[in-house]
Amino acid sequence: MDPMVLAIILCIAGFVVGSVIFFFVGKAARKRIAEKEIGSAEQEATRIMNDAIKSAESKKREMLLEAQEEIHKSRSEFERENKERRADLKNQERRLEQKEESLDKKIDAHEKKEEALQKRVEQVAEQQAEVAAIKRSQLEMLEKISGLSQEDAKAFLLQTVEEDVRHETAMKIKEIETQMKDEADQTAREIIATAIQRCAADHAAETTVSVVPLPNDEMKGRIIGREGRNIRTLETVTGVDLIIDDTPEAITVSSFDPVRREIARRALEKLIADGRIHPTRIEDMVEKAKREVDQVIKQEGERATFETGVHGLHPELVKILGRQKYRTSYGQNVLNHSIEVAHIAGLMASELGEDIALAKRAGLLHDLGKAVDHEMEGSHVQLGVELARKYKESPAVIHAIEAHHGDVEARTVIACLVQAADAISAARPGARRENVENYIRRLEKLEELTGSFKGVEKAFAIQAGREVRVMVKPEDVSEDNMILMAREIAKKIEEELEYPGQIKVNLIRETKAVDYAK
Repeated sequence: MDPMVLAIILCIAGFVVGSVIFFFVGKAARKRIAEKEIGSAEQEATRIMNDAIKSAESKKREMLLEAQEEIHKSRSEFERENKERRADLKNQERRLEQKEESLDKKIDAHEKKEEALQKRVEQVAEQQAEVAAIKRSQLEMLEKISGLSQEDAKAFLLQTVEEDVRHETAMKIKEIETQMKDEADQTAREIIATAIQRCAADHAAETTVSVVPLPNDEMKGRIIGREGRNIRTLETVTGVDLIIDDTPEAITVSSFDPVRREIARRALEKLIADGRIHPTRIEDMVEKAKREVDQVIKQEGERATFETGVHGLHPELVKILGRQKYRTSYGQNVLNHSIEVAHIAGLMASELGEDIALAKRAGLLHDLGKAVDHEMEGSHVQLGVELARKYKESPAVIHAIEAHHGDVEARTVIACLVQAADAISAARPGARRENVENYIRRLEKLEELTGSFKGVEKAFAIQAGREVRVMVKPEDVSEDNMILMAREIAKKIEEELEYPGQIKVNLIRETKAVDYAK
């Protein structure tokens, strides 16, 4: 074998053997080191545990000492508080004993006072008995001297005093009544004078005719129409009387009903402006005029409420108020009269310190029934009360309406003010015309009577009541029955109405057929 190879093998073998030896030697050294560290850790753990045990025992001893000190302190505090409570209880017991002693003393003193008072009462009773005996003896002596018993003397004195007092009372009452009457009359005069002065208004009596101007006299012929058909249609539809005389460029519309007269006037003005005048056009214009008058009635009602400051009225009441514009009472316009009464009543209420708004409301609505009294049965007072109740007016306003003509006794100041304001407004010079009212009532009665017949559609009194124009329903009244019906109407007028001269009964039966080309 080559010595070089052998040397290498030997080197390798020596290295391997040395490595194995070194491994085991190192392992044994590491084991010794680990055992030494474990022993050191166990010793350290034992030391730490011993230190912890010592520290815990020390803490335990300290806490026991603190607890003992706290217990000792609490016991001392409790003993101290207990001593203080005992001392307080002793003080309270001592005070209670003192109060009991004081009460005993007071009770003794009170008993002594009661005994003294009882003795005093007995003495007073004895003295009163002595006084009564003396008084009785004196009265007996007076009765012997005067010859009157005690009861007779008492009655005589009372009678004398009563007569004197009654006389003086009567004189004083009479004096006060006279003074109060003078003052009340003076105050009433001042209030009424102030109200009239603050509510000065002009009056113009309403008339029963309206004049419609014409652009030329040729227009009269066109209004009359062929064989009078235009004027006849206009009079029939509106229920007015058209007077076409020699007055240049003017036509007079006559009717006692202001609403019908106003409708006819407006329709006539529209026809004149339009120029196309024939029966169909006349009916269209009359319908348009009716709608305009209805609008005017609503506006007038709103104007009246705004002018008087009366708000919150039912819309139907406002319309009824507006209709008063076309109603008159003895020639006086009812709407203007109601507005004036509202102002006067409000002014007098302000002077007296009463409710001004309530007085104005009652004054404005007091003649409400006059707007419908020609359409319904009953006086305007009854109708006004029914309307006010229907539209939920207050009891004070209803009572004022009911009492403004004395139908019932006025129970409120507002009712008295409305009654006085109504009389003031009506009593102004030139405010009313009695004959005009009677004339209008006669015409209304004439229309009502002729309209009550079966088959009558409309009835209009014209020519100042000298003619009544009656439109009958062609389906209910035949041509043969018209003569008999006219005679029956005339006979009933003769029996139930009083009128000057004679009344012409004019029955009109007209049949129309209308259709539309589509």
